[in-house]
Amino acid sequence: MNEHQITAYIQENNIQKIKFAFADIDGVLRGKVIHTKKFLDGLQSGYGFCDVVFGWDSSDVCYDNVELTGWHTGYPDKPCHIDLSTFRQVPWQDNIPFFIGDFSDADGKGLAACPRSLLKRITKECEALGFHPEFAQEFEWFNFRETPQSLQDKSFTNLEPLTPGMFGYSILRTSENSEFCEDLVDLLAKFNIPLEGFHTETGPGVYEAAILHTHIMEAADRAALLKTAVKEIAYKHGIVATFMAKWNENLPGCGGHIHQSLWNKHQTKNLFYDGKDANKMSELHKQYLAGQLYCLPHILPMYAPTINSYKRLIEGAWAPTTITWAVENRTTAFRVLNSTEGYTRLETRIPGADTNPYLAMSAALASGLYGIKNKLSLDVPQTVGNGYQNAANGKIQPNLYEATVDMKNSDIAKELLGADFVEHFTQTRLWECRQFAKSVTDWELKRYFEII
Repeated sequence: MNEHQITAYIQENNIQKIKFAFADIDGVLRGKVIHTKKFLDGLQSGYGFCDVVFGWDSSDVCYDNVELTGWHTGYPDKPCHIDLSTFRQVPWQDNIPFFIGDFSDADGKGLAACPRSLLKRITKECEALGFHPEFAQEFEWFNFRETPQSLQDKSFTNLEPLTPGMFGYSILRTSENSEFCEDLVDLLAKFNIPLEGFHTETGPGVYEAAILHTHIMEAADRAALLKTAVKEIAYKHGIVATFMAKWNENLPGCGGHIHQSLWNKHQTKNLFYDGKDANKMSELHKQYLAGQLYCLPHILPMYAPTINSYKRLIEGAWAPTTITWAVENRTTAFRVLNSTEGYTRLETRIPGADTNPYLAMSAALASGLYGIKNKLSLDVPQTVGNGYQNAANGKIQPNLYEATVDMKNSDIAKELLGADFVEHFTQTRLWECRQFAKSVTDWELKRYFEII
């Protein structure tokens, strides 16, 4: 809908309020419910939003190490602009109109810390090269018969999973919780997040959902909204959902893999496919993959943004540990799928479910375009067999601190994403490391309290 159509819709249906939200640096949705008069009045000028939302962490603790905002700026309002093309209604909240916003103009120019603005900039660069970026993200997450209050009361221990045992691709488990599962699929579809597939994964109470592929901006919007939507739908059923990368050391982690391909601007030809190639990969596809392989060490925190992310990236846990690629191999960092021309694509397997979709997709597209612009050759040999045992091209950094220091000092990262963004983002990741370093964990208490 355009502005005229949306205005008419609101007036004809006597809509009194609308809801809008945007993703902060951690991918957490922040937003408001506002009166329709305020909504209509701000369509051109935007809506003032305190920029503390980019000056604090996921627990609302203010950073002390960023320049963009802080006590030294007085935390002023910054204009948040609603993207009218994102209009949808929230079916589990009486169909209240909902929009996504960001802090930039149509070209993505604006607040350097805004994740959606970054993706807009990189997408525009991609389209200027004549490419249509087609993306999708898939998520795994665990579900518990808990409430936000019971999590606090139990100190996040001894939680009750939605279902017991390890039962991937189970028909029984989805039937056992059919009302919840049907609500997830049906309500997400009504919220314009159509799922390509939905099933249980291996682990107690864990599900996986793959979102239908589309243009990268819509794909990122869908992915960002899915995480909050799943949580809200789960609340309706007395369930809490978590997208932590690794909530339990004895269970598999939760992936957030990104599927991507480049098409011609008319969307009639998949530019990643070449039927004459041994792997059905076009030269463009190889350059794009070479760019991702080359850039990965420079942008890893975009794919693994939390302390917890790196506890998923361990050997034998369905997540990569080496900088590798292969056709149809789930032990490598990058997996090429080439069954048909229409579905030929690259799967970037490093991201976990804890990623900010706007940042993860920005990193994937920017690094792929780097390979194309620099005509990088795919010199890294394809992995045959177990990718965990192939470290010839390097290993993925084992923790957030080392990955962040690499990114902060990287000229490649600044070239891909902009120096202002890299400075702000890496400072927020170093803050995260500091918060963890000073905390006393259950592991330390159990190991040292009595014995030492």
